[in-house]
Amino acid sequence: MLQKIILACVVFIIILIALTFGETIAHEVFAWISYLTGLVIHNFSDIYYAARNYVQAHATKVVIALVLTVPVSLWLIRNKGAELNRSASPRKIAIILAIFLGWLGGHRFYLGQVGWGIVYLLIFYLFTPLVVVISLIDAIRYLFMSDEEFHPGRA
Repeated sequence: MLQKIILACVVFIIILIALTFGETIAHEVFAWISYLTGLVIHNFSDIYYAARNYVQAHATKVVIALVLTVPVSLWLIRNKGAELNRSASPRKIAIILAIFLGWLGGHRFYLGQVGWGIVYLLIFYLFTPLVVVISLIDAIRYLFMSDEEFHPGRA
């Protein structure tokens, strides 16, 4: 059930991005990414205000994206439902976590390596670019391992 909810959320975001694509998206995306990068580190409440302002300014797009999300999600669930019910391997989940939350040590915490996760948090506090590079190296390392070589306790 959780995979189906996540799928619907991803479909919604993709449709919303597609609707916004025609409006000088390259400039907006670069400005948005730099703006969010500062917010994530400094103040989480600003993310809420940025999302609220976007929804107020682009209410029509949000409604259209919501309306389109339902049939697309239902179609995907009907046609790809069996694939959604398969569980992902711990290696694949660790790769995704290393890419998106590696700077916080998310992949290390997921693998049960709490000590390494705390080290990642300390490196993040002291020198953020280093921990981003290290987590991407971990993701690449996990990517080239087979499921048999990957052991969550020692990865």
